[in-house]
Amino acid sequence: MPAHATPPVVIHPDNWVTTDEICDNITRHHPEHPRLGVALRVIRNTSVQRRAFAYPLDSDTVSGQTGIVDRNAKARDAARDLAAQATNQAISDAGLVPADITAFVSSCSTVWDVPHVGSHVQAECGLRPDVRRTELTTLGCIGGAQALSKALDIVTARPGSRVLVVVAEVISTIYHHADDTIEGMIYKALFGDSAAACIVTSEPLQPGLRIDDSWEYVLPGSRDSSYWGRLDEAGFHFDSTREAVNGPAQAMPALRDWLKQHDALAPDFGIIHAGGPAILNAVQKGLGLTAEQLAHSWGSLASVGNLGGASVLDVLRRTHDTPPADGDRGVMLAYGPGFATTALTGTWCG
Repeated sequence: MPAHATPPVVIHPDNWVTTDEICDNITRHHPEHPRLGVALRVIRNTSVQRRAFAYPLDSDTVSGQTGIVDRNAKARDAARDLAAQATNQAISDAGLVPADITAFVSSCSTVWDVPHVGSHVQAECGLRPDVRRTELTTLGCIGGAQALSKALDIVTARPGSRVLVVVAEVISTIYHHADDTIEGMIYKALFGDSAAACIVTSEPLQPGLRIDDSWEYVLPGSRDSSYWGRLDEAGFHFDSTREAVNGPAQAMPALRDWLKQHDALAPDFGIIHAGGPAILNAVQKGLGLTAEQLAHSWGSLASVGNLGGASVLDVLRRTHDTPPADGDRGVMLAYGPGFATTALTGTWCG
């Protein structure tokens, strides 16, 4: 059974930071770094022009020296607040009230929060006490696509369900000046903080994406050679190897095989996670997409950065601004730690 997603709501914090400001910040903290010029050049090549942080760039919990306890507490509070804002607006925009929600799928990978941020949303936004909960914690950038996949499963198993999908990421918590590799420098500038939410139902509440099927895949042998999280006394860190940029191309044959089974090898539109230029270029080449079909992904990357799990929801939101034609077939795609892939096929219902 297919499922229908309402137009996502995406909420950003108020602290907008330009790439020039981040480059200046890095230069002040690493004036003697032997590869400073290389790092700054690569940062500017990410295409990100600005991003929103939950707290100002010069605050203790972003570019300061505050340890894991305070960093996590601040990031947790911000994730909860952003998630609640996105949820309230998504429910209202869909013409529903909180009691109409029968299940939710939440994703947050950048804070340690037990109960999960989804449980905070349940209490803060007035969801029913018997709402069915699926709370995802370690998915990173595939969080939004994976949440939609799980919502599709719920709607298929329980027709008539109204499933809230909410993703919140405060990725600025990984901004550590001790992480001074080229990859560590890039991550200071690549990511932005946000929360995004939408409602997934059996019958359409509004024009938009009908989710037809989903697919999950982990590239064999990639667990320790792509992306991963790390904790120490300073807080949460995000690490990777150079091999990570090859992940999309290496996973592409399996993805193409799955798309071929769904007659979706030549999609009319793409909703592609704005992970960075290397990811978008690899997807364009591997799926034969046009520059126009990736315009919303590039626009998201430039104007808000890589939003982690919320990224595909931001790209879907932008797709509503210039929607495909009624009946057009499309693909949603995200990559994350593992090296993991989540993909969905869908049809645009105008």
